Amino acid sequence: MKDVTPEPIEAEGTDSASLLETLFRDAHRELLGTLFYLVGNLEDARDALQETFLKCWRNQEQVESVDNLKAWVFRIALNTGRDLRKTAWRRRREALPEESLMLANAPSPASEIEMREQLDRVRNAVLTLRPEEQEVFLLRQNGELTYEQIAAAINVPIGTVKTRMRAALNHLRQSVGGQV
Repeated sequence: MKDVTPEPIEAEGTDSASLLETLFRDAHRELLGTLFYLVGNLEDARDALQETFLKCWRNQEQVESVDNLKAWVFRIALNTGRDLRKTAWRRRREALPEESLMLANAPSPASEIEMREQLDRVRNAVLTLRPEEQEVFLLRQNGELTYEQIAAAINVPIGTVKTRMRAALNHLRQSVGGQV
């Protein structure tokens, strides 16, 4: 009788899981910032970030075939944020203590108010961008992706990415008075 020793079974997706965990750890602030701009408050942004991670985790078998993992994750985050924003568009939330902690370094209450108003103007201006411009802007600014990476992620020519970015920046400059 032949001795059949089972071969060790490798945990499927272990490399993918490690890649996802590392990317989420390294890009946590950028992802959260992007989602904050999309949904408008920190609590919803954190919920969207958690949902993004779960979506990526459930689809980790795709990780090995993805050319740019960061772009893939940011694309899922943008879609998740948009979905959340649609369902909670009119809902208003009370500011969380963490939001005021983000501005704790402001030298005075007046500066804090001014900074909060400026951030609100920029966030509202980003929300008024056309969806395709918003996507390119957020992937470039918060995702820190190159134009080439964005083009590959959203499957459009690089010239289209540059055109959308230029349109987004022009719109934002007009909306916030040249502060972008």
